[in-house]
Amino acid sequence: MFRRSLLAVAASMLVVVTHAAPPPHEQSRIERLIRFVESQKDMKFIRNGSEYSCAEAAKFLRGKLESMGGEVTTAREFIERIASKSSMSGQPYHVKFADGRLIPAAQFLADELKRMDARPS
Repeated sequence: MFRRSLLAVAASMLVVVTHAAPPPHEQSRIERLIRFVESQKDMKFIRNGSEYSCAEAAKFLRGKLESMGGEVTTAREFIERIASKSSMSGQPYHVKFADGRLIPAAQFLADELKRMDARPS
């Protein structure tokens, strides 16, 4: 019994070690994407059918990154695995512009990532 418990603890520690945070350069790119969302004033973030301010969306994305960040190593993976859809319902996230236009959050963030990569740092 003790040996099995010790093995379970050792296995869980191994899992923690294999789920490292993104490298600093990618972490910076991810944070830039989140700050971009946070800076939007005339837009709503739609998650599981409810609208949220962009400040609330940024806070949510940071929290989700903190809990699931070990699953991503790049900004692109952040978009695909964390910022595109609900991990609970599977529903895609959307952004809603002031004019009522609705686009998938994945597209919105991928477009911004392209712009970021095209601009000199």
